[in-house]
Amino acid sequence: MKVDRPLGRRHPRWSDLIYAVNYGELPGTPSRAGQIVDAYLLVWGEVIAVLVRTNDQEDNLEVARSGTVWTDKEIMQAVLFPKRFFQTSLRR
Repeated sequence: MKVDRPLGRRHPRWSDLIYAVNYGELPGTPSRAGQIVDAYLLVWGEVIAVLVRTNDQEDNLEVARSGTVWTDKEIMQAVLFPKRFFQTSLRR
């Protein structure tokens, strides 16, 4: 994973959006939009879920430390800051 928007950075287009987790992309992995898949890096680990945007073609991967357990509610709370701009569903 390549983190290009680290925790605490402002979004380049929406200055009131500050990243509460590290955000980046997985080089070499095409999304439905034909772009590189984006990911929220909760910690270095493994992909535990996918946030599917129903009003956008960019989906996001959620990554957590190997061996940890995250409920759907905990994942959604962790990525709430950008979720408010999109209609999303969580898939495992």
